[in-house]
Parts: sequence; C-alpha cells; structure tokens
Amino acid sequence: MDTRWLTPEQLAAWVRLTAVLELLPAALDSQLRRDAQLTHFDYYVLAMLSEAPERTLRMTALAERTTATLARLSHVVARLEQRGLLERFPCPADRRATNARLTADGWAKVQATAPGHVETVREYVVDALTPEQVTQLGEITEAMLRRLDPDGLYRRYDPDSR
Repeated sequence: MDTRWLTPEQLAAWVRLTAVLELLPAALDSQLRRDAQLTHFDYYVLAMLSEAPERTLRMTALAERTTATLARLSHVVARLEQRGLLERFPCPADRRATNARLTADGWAKVQATAPGHVETVREYVVDALTPEQVTQLGEITEAMLRRLDPDGLYRRYDPDSR
C-alpha cells in the first residue's frame, strides 16, 4: 500500500492542530488549578453532573459524557468525593450500578468556577474566531468525531436540552 503523504497545506494544518491539542488543555488546567484547585477533567466531571437531571448520573453514563474509562473516572470521582463535591450511591433502579451525584458543595463549586472557566474558553477559543469560524469549528469537530466516534457516544451533547 502506498502512503498517502500529507500535502504541505495539510501538514501545516496538522501541526497547528497538534499544537492546539497540546497547549489548550494546559491553559485550561492552569486557570482551573489556580482559581478552583481543580483539573480541567475534575471540572468537566462536575459540570456534566451539574447539567444532569437531579445532578445525578450513573457512573457508566458519566464516563460516556466525559470520554473517560471507568477506571480513570472512578479515581477522579473518589478524589472529588473526598473533597465533598460529589457522592456515590447504589442506583435505586439497578443495585448493581453506581450513581454519582453532585453535592451542595459541588454545585456551589461549579457555580463559583464556571465564570472564570468560561472566560478562559472565550479567551483562547471563542474570541479568537469569527462567528462564522465558530460555526465552522462545530462542523469540523463534528466531522472528525464521526470518524473517531462512529457510535456517537460523545456527540450527544445538546445545549438546548439544558
């Protein structure tokens, strides 16, 4: 099989995307660690719970929403549980499953943390783009996710459902 090498334009786009994939998580983590003593993933877990009905999700559903393995999620949830930001309990509908629920302190943490996080997202992503480019970014990431996530597990987010 012949290798389909990238054109110079494709290579330049790929190198820039790789730089964003490396630099953006560090920038998000830096702000959240400084302002809220959370990693970006910690905050993402709390945010996904904050948007769920009764601020509760099964651990498997939370893993899907956060694109995490259950092992990674369990480790992070245990740490957040020790801090009193969420709690785990048996699922009433299926005792074999475990639910995670945001506590009152967790909800307060999300509310206090969200403004600074949104400002950081705006600074590094949204405000760097025109409205047309934001639309294009949505379309581009959707196209990439169709390949990376053919079952659509990570493309189910609907901001209108909040």
